Amino acid sequence: MARDMVPVLKRCRSLGLDPIYLGIDKKSNRQSIRGNKKKSEYGQQLLEKQKAKFIYGVLEKPFRNYFKKANRMKGAPGDNLMILLESRLDNVVFRLGFARTRKEARQIVGHQHVLVNGKRVQIPSYLVKAGDVIEIREKSKGSQRYKDILEVTGARLVPEWLEADQENLSGTVKMLPTREQIDVPVNEMLIVELYSK
Repeated sequence: MARDMVPVLKRCRSLGLDPIYLGIDKKSNRQSIRGNKKKSEYGQQLLEKQKAKFIYGVLEKPFRNYFKKANRMKGAPGDNLMILLESRLDNVVFRLGFARTRKEARQIVGHQHVLVNGKRVQIPSYLVKAGDVIEIREKSKGSQRYKDILEVTGARLVPEWLEADQENLSGTVKMLPTREQIDVPVNEMLIVELYSK
């Protein structure tokens, strides 16, 4: 399995991204040296794509598949792309506050700790639907790991399209998000322009 081994803060700095969007509270004091260079139109489009891929932890081929799927759906392809990325199971686990970062959420799903509508799902890219109930399996609920996670994520705001029950480590997808409800600093129109070439 391919993994992104670049240090997170270094990657955030190169993409001009605040680490808080990844669930990381650290800040880097260093400044990007190449910050003054003017980017070409293609450079800006590529940067936005890299940002979206890095935030959601998706590699190139699956990302392109998401774009193709978003293109076939009704509505604006850019909005559809962001909604598809946001409704991935690992992202929903992160948004509900059951993981500190999306990478940790991906690991929790991969280690079979998550149930969707009572069935065990171990695929991080599984797309949730409105009405789905996501919960941590009974065997894992009492572990110290989740107590530590809830200490960190307890104050985190859960998006309005989700409903979280922190005590029982479960949550419900009330509806799929709209683009306005997704607080990720990505200009999806540039991604659409890049893939439309």
